[in-house]
Amino acid sequence: MHQIEISRIDQFIKSLHHLSEQTRKAYQKDISIFLEYCNEINIENWTVIDGRQIRGFVTQRHRQGIGGRSLQRNLSAIRAFYRYLIKTGVANSNPAQGIVTPKTAKKLPNTLDVDQSTQLVEIKATDILSIRDKAIFELMYSCGLRLSELVKLNLDSIDIGDGVVTVIGKGNKTRLLPVGQQALEATRIWLKQRVILATHDDNALFVSKRGTRISTRSVQQRLRHWSKRQGLGTHVHPHMLRHSFATHVLESSGDLRAVQELLGHADISTTQVYTHLDFQHLAKVYDQAHPRAQKKTK
Repeated sequence: MHQIEISRIDQFIKSLHHLSEQTRKAYQKDISIFLEYCNEINIENWTVIDGRQIRGFVTQRHRQGIGGRSLQRNLSAIRAFYRYLIKTGVANSNPAQGIVTPKTAKKLPNTLDVDQSTQLVEIKATDILSIRDKAIFELMYSCGLRLSELVKLNLDSIDIGDGVVTVIGKGNKTRLLPVGQQALEATRIWLKQRVILATHDDNALFVSKRGTRISTRSVQQRLRHWSKRQGLGTHVHPHMLRHSFATHVLESSGDLRAVQELLGHADISTTQVYTHLDFQHLAKVYDQAHPRAQKKTK
């Protein structure tokens, strides 16, 4: 394409000043990939592109092994770019509108089994940070909290006496969750130590060494540290504790609606992914236990 056409990409990225730097870089990369494709098929102007070229781009990327989620992001960037071109009077229509990507098989979330989960949270808490970390992990696993929900907890969010925690989830929706005895005890011990770290004006339940509200990044780093130290042999991320919570509750209760409420899912279809995990568990138990399921040995 001519340089004047290429320059529109830079102008488009500058117009996205309200977005994060990471998002702007992702958009720039996606549009640059699309530009390379346009050059390959000798397109010289953004305005002559139609749905056929967009579908050709998606098809080529798919054949290269690019997954559905990445293709959706590519298309999202192209749509946004053409909205900008229409707004600035360069284009009259959006050729990426209505183009769909090939479906990608839904990847099941990784989980810890019950023994691994217990191994992780049974930290020998000998100093103030390990006491804090144990309380964090116990609470996340006990209640199936999102990382964002965990770091938002305040001192008045948890009621040790009643054994409940008030959580603010997606869309600022509030839900009241029961807290297990192990998590309550770990939190009770942490609260006695919290005053040593916390600044007087900070209402956060969990604080950093500096006394301020703990960040999501800090929780991720501490979880990575403890998963190695506790000998799990696998990278554990915060959402894995949430997945493990959901799977273990479903395995024991079989109550999908209850799991939906506990997780704060607006749509039960989001929760249904755990029925696949539950079936995998049941199938494994069946294969190991049922006398007619055993493979014949030669």
